[in-house]
Order: sequence, then structure tokens, then C-alpha cells
Amino acid sequence: MANLLFFGTLKVIKLSKGLVQVYTGDGKGKTTAAIGLIIRAHGNQLKTGLVQFLKGVASGELVTLEKLGIPFWQFGSGEFIMGAPTKKDRELAQTGLQKVEEIWQDYDLLVLDEISYLVTCGLLGEEVICEFIMRKPPHLELVLTGRSMPESILAQADLITEMKKIRHPYDLGISARKGIEY
Repeated sequence: MANLLFFGTLKVIKLSKGLVQVYTGDGKGKTTAAIGLIIRAHGNQLKTGLVQFLKGVASGELVTLEKLGIPFWQFGSGEFIMGAPTKKDRELAQTGLQKVEEIWQDYDLLVLDEISYLVTCGLLGEEVICEFIMRKPPHLELVLTGRSMPESILAQADLITEMKKIRHPYDLGISARKGIEY
């Protein structure tokens, strides 16, 4: 039987200054770490949400967020972009950024998952994302994830964590496993 610790009633907190965090690199765990932060903040009574770019499929973490009452939005087809992005891909990226700007005043923490791909896949210009970050409300903690985060975005970050791949099951021909990778 596990021992449970009870820390008493949590006080509602509000962030006076929201920072910009970046989780990047070629290693696994960027989205997982960001969702862990969402859950921690939610447990401390902060209003949190997840916006996923490029992704458009169900995953285990989204089931959990739904059970916790944490809102999430997906702006992607769920397919990797190989070559030039389609008009639909560009529209989804733009719609996603517009959605964030519509809601961000009401949130304490928002994770923008896979936002680096908007630039690296040619969906939106780097300057568009940099200007977007500069417009964030002062109280909002903004977490940006994705591989190959552009240097101009990294320059705006208060915290940068790089996930580095040392070894990965993909290298052995093991494909993504439900419950572990998604």
C-alpha cells in the first residue's frame, strides 16, 4: 500500500510575471514535460491549456487532460509535412495562432506544442512567431515545444531545456507504441 502525503488546501495563486519556456532538441520528452507542467500548474489552481500544431490525432495524454477538465486544441492534419506544406496546413497554423491570441488573456499557462514546426516546415515566417511571442500578455507563462527551435525564438526564452537523444527504440526499428510514445 502506498503512503499518501496530504499537503493541506492549496491556495489559489496568480502569476505576476509569466515567462517564456522552450523545450527543444532531438530527444523524446518535450511534449511529455510540457504536459507535466500543465498538470502541476492545474493542481495549483492555475488556468492551463494545450494548443497542438501539426497534431490532429487522439493520444493518451489528451484523454487525461480531458478527464482533468484541461482544455486543448489541435491545429493539424495529424500527418507529417513532407516537402512543401499545403494551403490547408498553412491555414491550420494561422488559425491556431489566432485561437491562442483569442484566449491567452484568460489563461495563466499555455503550451504551444510543436510550434517550432510552423517555421521549420515553412508554414509561417520566423518573424511572425517572434512578433507573436512579444505580444503575449505579461502574466502568461508560455511554453513552446518542438525540434530545431529557431535561434530567434530561443533568444526570447527565459528558460530553455534541450532534450538530447542518446539512444532511441526507433534506431532499432521499434515503432511508436501506444501508451508510451503517444
